[in-house]
Amino acid sequence: MQDTECWQAVCKRDATRDGKFWYGVTTTGVYCKPSCGSRRANRENVRFYDTMQAAVSDGLRPCKRCRPEDAESPTLSKLLELCRHVEAHPTATHTLALLSRRANLSQFHLHRLFKSFLQLTPRAYVEQVRVAALKRRLRSKSSITAAIFDAGFESSSVVYGRLDAHLGMTPRSYRSGGRDVDISFAFGDTALGKVMIGATDRGICYLQFGDSERELLEQLSQEYPNAAITPSSAQTSKEFSAWMTALNAQLTGRRSSVKLPLEKLPLDIRGTAFQKRVWEFLRTIPRGQVVSYSEVAEGIGSPTAIRAAASACASNRIAVFIPCHRVLRGTGEMGGYRWGVARKRALIDIERKRSVNRRDSAIDE
Repeated sequence: MQDTECWQAVCKRDATRDGKFWYGVTTTGVYCKPSCGSRRANRENVRFYDTMQAAVSDGLRPCKRCRPEDAESPTLSKLLELCRHVEAHPTATHTLALLSRRANLSQFHLHRLFKSFLQLTPRAYVEQVRVAALKRRLRSKSSITAAIFDAGFESSSVVYGRLDAHLGMTPRSYRSGGRDVDISFAFGDTALGKVMIGATDRGICYLQFGDSERELLEQLSQEYPNAAITPSSAQTSKEFSAWMTALNAQLTGRRSSVKLPLEKLPLDIRGTAFQKRVWEFLRTIPRGQVVSYSEVAEGIGSPTAIRAAASACASNRIAVFIPCHRVLRGTGEMGGYRWGVARKRALIDIERKRSVNRRDSAIDE
C-alpha cells in the first residue's frame, strides 16, 4: 500500500486494514492500528510501518486505546481474512451463503459482523471492492465497458444507474481524472471569518471557513485535485451579494431584509453511501438543538457505528448547510470541529439564541 492509501484508511478507521500496516504519530510517540478511534493526527505528523517491530524500532510505543500489540480475536480474524479474500477475487461470486460457508459462520452472524465492524452489509462491501477495482481499470482500459465487466459487475446499468453512490461522476469523467468536473469558487467575509464557496453545475459542493483566501484555495485544490477550478464570475454580482447578506444574517442570528431560502439551495454532496446517510440526518436536526454522536448513529439505523458517524461529521466539506456543528460528544463537551471549536460554539450559541427569541415572540403574540 502507498502512503496515500494508508492515510485514507486511517481517516476512514478501516478495520479491514488492521494487520496490514500500522501508523505512528510523532507528536505523541505512539503507534496505532488503522481502525484506532483516537483523535485524528495531522498528516505531517503521521508515519506508516509494515510491521509493529518497525514502529517500535522508531522509538514508538503501542497506543493504549486500540492496543495494536494485542492478538486479534478469532472472529475478527475470520472477518479480516474474508475481506482480503474478496479483495483478491473481486470478479468471483460472493453471495452471503458462500461467504458464510467460507468463514464457517452462520449467515446471520456474518451479516452482523460486517455491520458491526464495517458499518456495511456483506453485499455492500463486495460492491465497494468492485468499485475500487473499477477505478483501477478505468485508468488503464481503453474500453469503459470492458473495465466495468472486468471489475466484476454483471451489467453496466448497475454502475450507470447509481453513479453518485459509486463514483460521484460518470466513468468517463473519472477515467480522465475528474477533468470534466468544473468547480467555480467565490470568497466572502462573514462574522466567523473568511469563507469560500465552491459549486458545480449540480449545486454547492464546498463551503469552508479559513483565515486567508490562499489557505482556502489550497484546501479546495487538495479536496478536488483533478477538477477544473476557476473563480466564479458571479462574485461581483448583486445575486451573490444578496446571498452573502442572507448567509451573514444566519451566522449572526440577525434578521435580514433579503429573503433567500438558504436551506433550499441545491447541494452537490459527494461522499460514500454511509457518509451521505449521516449528512442527510444532520440536515434534519432543527436549529437550536444539538445531538450526540450516538444519537446520530441511532438516527441512521446503525446504533453501533458511533465512531464512523463521528468520522463522517469530520469529513463534511459543506459547513453550515450540513450542520455538523450541532453534534456534541455524549458527555456534552463540544468535541472537534473542522473549522475550529470557537466557530462551533458561536454557531450553537447563535442558533439557540434565535430559537429562544422565536419562542418568546410566539408567546407574546
